[in-house]
Amino acid sequence: MGTYLICLAVALIGGLMLSRLTKKVNLPAVTAYLVAGLCLGPFLLGRLRIPGFGFSTLEQVDSLRIVTQTALGFIAFTIGNEFRLAQLKATGAKAIIVGILQAVIATAVVDVVLVLLHVIAPGVISIPCAITLGAIASATAPAATLMVVRQYKADGPLTRLLLLVVAIDDAVGLVLFSVSFGIATALSSGHVSILAVVIEPIVEIILSLGLGSVMGWLLNWVEQFFHSRSKRMTISVAFVLLTVGLSMVEFRVGPVHCGFSLLLVCMMTGTIFCNICSTSEELMSRVDGWTMPLNVLFFVISGAELDLNVLIQPVTILVGVLYIAARSAGKYYGAMLSCHLTSQPKPICDHLGITLLPQAGVALGMALTAASLPDGNLARNVVLFGVLVYELVGPTLTKRSLLAVGDIKPEGRTSARKENAPRA
Repeated sequence: MGTYLICLAVALIGGLMLSRLTKKVNLPAVTAYLVAGLCLGPFLLGRLRIPGFGFSTLEQVDSLRIVTQTALGFIAFTIGNEFRLAQLKATGAKAIIVGILQAVIATAVVDVVLVLLHVIAPGVISIPCAITLGAIASATAPAATLMVVRQYKADGPLTRLLLLVVAIDDAVGLVLFSVSFGIATALSSGHVSILAVVIEPIVEIILSLGLGSVMGWLLNWVEQFFHSRSKRMTISVAFVLLTVGLSMVEFRVGPVHCGFSLLLVCMMTGTIFCNICSTSEELMSRVDGWTMPLNVLFFVISGAELDLNVLIQPVTILVGVLYIAARSAGKYYGAMLSCHLTSQPKPICDHLGITLLPQAGVALGMALTAASLPDGNLARNVVLFGVLVYELVGPTLTKRSLLAVGDIKPEGRTSARKENAPRA
């Protein structure tokens, strides 16, 4: 236990110290945290096997999954705060159209490119693996996006649309992956399961939205028994932890496997809470401050999880490069087309797709499921390679796009040290 505490402390300190260096070259702090994790991971400093100084094995990193899952829950809860009724009335329908279209187009583009690769070189990738990777391509990482928005205090039309689209993207990606994986399994085994392809994804979404709604209502009800700001913040944190825990429960009803999407549950909790609680904005800001160390750990641990072994596999590199190129094109042009269809301003049409490139936890979870296919290891390794590239490059591209449209003000960041200095 002592070794784990030292590891977490080193991860926090290392990530924060490296962020001072990346600030000098105008890179987002998220990139520093990921690089710090990569350095502390089992392929670099972790190889030294010094207790507490880095993560010596991927199993040790995986044992900290409770930290990353909890952080992801708080991130989703915060994103749910963006779904306020006033904003939904103004941009909700357009955000839904953009969220669905860009995900579907990205999936279609990756499907076409990888299926063509199969036609040209059947021994490199199978059809089931190709269509599964296409579905995984739809997923966008909300965590990196939110951290960039927070760090630079981004606000504006693109930022507001981006947060809504990223939230919708999870539900769309879940459906696309379930359908594609069901088809891939059928092609591999010769047996089509309507249960896995259609019913279970719908059940998961309905259960997630239902649980999230109940938790959001309960949080608002319990909050009313407390008047102290610190106690109300504490109960908010407790409810998010409870929601994360409940979202991990799985059960069966007859032949139907039932589970929850952590992101959807926590997003819905935040959405319901922010729309029925009159003091939700003040509480959300206090919870955000409390969770900052947790978010830093999330990205450092995510960086440590990146498996550098994929960089020495020629087939993975080949398919990975095609996957990244096709997904990037699909996200960019899919977002551009859907923005044009919904009459978005030109700056948003030109830059939204770039901000949707980051990919991490959700995609890795899908890849873990895809590993059960005959060549599922290839799918997993390709996604790992994609995450390695997207997580290191994506936050910087997101920052530049938000800066280009004016949602980030160059002078937006201030020094708390200077603000709190005593005045003469």
